[in-house]
Amino acid sequence: MTASNDAFDAELLAEPRLVVEPGVAARVATVAAPVLEGMGYRLVRIKVSGEAGCTVQIMAERPDGTMQIEDCEAISKALSPVMDIADPIQRAYRLEISSPGIDRPLVRRTDFERYAGHLVKIEMAVLHEGRKRFRGKLDGVEGNGIRIIRDDVRADQDPLVILTMEDIASANLVLTDELIAESMRRGKSAAREIKEELGLAPPPPEHAKKARAELPISKSFKPKPKPKPKPTNTKEHRLAAEKKKRAGTSDHHEGE
Repeated sequence: MTASNDAFDAELLAEPRLVVEPGVAARVATVAAPVLEGMGYRLVRIKVSGEAGCTVQIMAERPDGTMQIEDCEAISKALSPVMDIADPIQRAYRLEISSPGIDRPLVRRTDFERYAGHLVKIEMAVLHEGRKRFRGKLDGVEGNGIRIIRDDVRADQDPLVILTMEDIASANLVLTDELIAESMRRGKSAAREIKEELGLAPPPPEHAKKARAELPISKSFKPKPKPKPKPTNTKEHRLAAEKKKRAGTSDHHEGE
């Protein structure tokens, strides 16, 4: 990883959330966010549920948006004792660490920039033009607002609406085929980069990267299978050896 990438990751880690939780979840965020940032993760969302006891669900991610099972385990191990000391819940609870998922919440400015072009559903904390719920294609960021092309307007209505980020109570991506396809591409690329960083896979040279990118899938190189070695102890081989042995013995007797 280069110095420029390190600086970019540090900037993403320090980026504040614009969509935050109220009440008890906010107290948990105050405890969890610094721990996550110190480990190199970003807090996405905290949800406190009273179903089947009390569950505290913490969504987190790496700066590039990825999250592995090993990451969840590391966060749980580091955060549990801190939560026990701070005691933001003040009753028994179960701690769950998870990735944001494909239909993830959008909580930072970079989230809305990264997923421009995808379908989103948004609920406002305050009314905007007489309504609280909006759905449509995310059309990017403009100042401190996000642009939405609504998909539920009449033909004579302007579909474009600009919503202030700080007034958003929740914003989530809507699961679509396009979103699933992009998520799979991101996941494969991130997994390959992690392996290369850990030394589990050698980084490909520049000419190989270019060749791999330009090579059509249908013409990708596949090594020819090596031919299997022919057996040397078949019945035919044994008979031939026995015949040769008998011939040699016969010649020896005649010479005597």
